[in-house]
Amino acid sequence: MNLFHLRYGTRALLALAWLPALLAGCGGGTLDPVLGAPAVATFVTPTLSDTTRPTVVLTVPATGAANVATNTAVTVTFSKAMNPATLTSTSFTLTDTTLGTPVAGSVSYAAAARTATFKPGAGVLAANDQFTATVTTAATDLAGNALAGNAAVVPNAGNQVWRFGTGAAADLVAPTVTAVSPADASTSACLGSAVSVTFSKPMDPATLNSTTFGVTAGGVAVPGSVSYDAPTRVATFVPTATAGFAASTTFTATVKSGSAGVADLAGNPLASDRVWRFTTGTQACLAPVDLRSAASFGAFGGAAGVTNQGIATVIGGNVGSTAACTLITGLHDATNVYSQTPLNIGAVNGSINCAPPAPGTSATMAIATQALADAQSAYNALAALPRGSDPGAGQLGGLVLAPGVYTAAGGTFAVTSGDLTLDAQGNANAVWVFQSAAALTVGLTATPRHVLLVNGAQARNVYWQVGSAARIEDGSAMVGTVIAPAGVTISTAGQTQQTTLTGRALGLTASVTMVNTTIVAP
Repeated sequence: MNLFHLRYGTRALLALAWLPALLAGCGGGTLDPVLGAPAVATFVTPTLSDTTRPTVVLTVPATGAANVATNTAVTVTFSKAMNPATLTSTSFTLTDTTLGTPVAGSVSYAAAARTATFKPGAGVLAANDQFTATVTTAATDLAGNALAGNAAVVPNAGNQVWRFGTGAAADLVAPTVTAVSPADASTSACLGSAVSVTFSKPMDPATLNSTTFGVTAGGVAVPGSVSYDAPTRVATFVPTATAGFAASTTFTATVKSGSAGVADLAGNPLASDRVWRFTTGTQACLAPVDLRSAASFGAFGGAAGVTNQGIATVIGGNVGSTAACTLITGLHDATNVYSQTPLNIGAVNGSINCAPPAPGTSATMAIATQALADAQSAYNALAALPRGSDPGAGQLGGLVLAPGVYTAAGGTFAVTSGDLTLDAQGNANAVWVFQSAAALTVGLTATPRHVLLVNGAQARNVYWQVGSAARIEDGSAMVGTVIAPAGVTISTAGQTQQTTLTGRALGLTASVTMVNTTIVAP
């Protein structure tokens, strides 16, 4: 809960007529009856509790993998930060299903990578056997939400279960570094640059820290933190200083090798140190836009509601609208059902927030109202950024784009002639902003298109500021936060292809409508 104090002087007494209604709707308060003294009103506003269950975004080995090295560790990466105390050899287990026996081992959790690792006690797994890995619902996030694994019927909790088979040999191949950012010998790096390194193989997150991966200037270590993104195999060093690196300075980045350095999941260390240098300029980097409370929403339908058709829709995140709850249709969360029919069933792996009548309340309306205000602020911030280039004259299909701001000269962007690739060039903090004064279209009828992330690109750092409406066609795969005043339409009624959005669909005025859609708020 957030506590606010509003102070009014004697000149503001005429404005106090609205306070009783405000206080009644916000949990009550007190008003100083002494008119000659400052009047103080105290009230409490609700905050959005975290009810979104964690999911699994990556397992190594992958489901169904064959000929897996016998000396591998087994890892699982989550969508959210987890409670380390709930990830143990009881909640994360491995079974040799060929022999029908459990595998003894130890479990660790790397918070900076959101990854739990199971290491077999004997150091190796039996050759040419089948194995089943399980993470149970005893694993929870920091808010206490139990895991929604692949065995879950969303929005309920469920285990994550996957199987793989070993081969006959161990993995003895050392990992290598395939890309670095900023590039070696580069100049004029922006001050907020993250220093990133991409590996050839899945790495042991426990070996990636500020001891094994660091940056120095003139031989003096730069304070910073290290994280590892398992899906992209990118480790990132971020300086502690708020302003980033010092301007006009040459830095040396080092990833250490050997027994005291970084290693892959089979325990193979980097063969030799990877060392490179870069020089900063004087400019700040393009930074992510703060979505505030809107960040927790997978779909927000302005003042017009959110509608689902089809039975395969799953929204990872919250859903909201400042409209009455009667305009939320075809959806359910863990507590309430919103106008579902046998043909229109959508699961929300979070909470639904809307206006009365029930199940809407003044509290859920306050949450939705704040989220809308935060989404509008983010939209304004995106629109205010200096205009960028339009390399495809509005057509983004077939392009490979580096981080930056891109502005549709003609007012519309489309990803229809091919797929769009966003290349982070090894920088896990790279940001893309797409500004279109009118519309955005992804895919065509019967021709799905995809927005692809490569070399460390993150969906959470992609933004689409759309002046009117956005549409994502059947079967397409979209990434990023789409904010559009006239709403977002995802897929077409009656189709059964799954359409995916790894990001958010935020309508400022109009609704969000979807058909058999998967949304994952990054």
